[in-house]
Amino acid sequence: MSVIAEIIDTLENKIERLFTKIKSVEKNNQDLKIELTKAATIIQNQSQEIEMLKKQYETLKIANSLLGSDDNKRDTKLKINSLIREIDYCIAQLSD
Repeated sequence: MSVIAEIIDTLENKIERLFTKIKSVEKNNQDLKIELTKAATIIQNQSQEIEMLKKQYETLKIANSLLGSDDNKRDTKLKINSLIREIDYCIAQLSD
């Protein structure tokens, strides 16, 4: 019977170590989920900041070209033409 008892003890020890490993892996998994959530939040904030900076850059390009810079005159003319078309469309809608 002592052989069976030794086998049972060995199995109990192995099961106990498995449970310990499972708890460790679950804790690690939870920590990684938290870290992933934080990283996703940071990425989202940085994406919003990039979009805001792109808009500011475009505004600055237009303002610079209006001040007499030759670098972005074409883009500014296209933007002004686009705005004029939108205004014309709005006026046409109001006229109807």
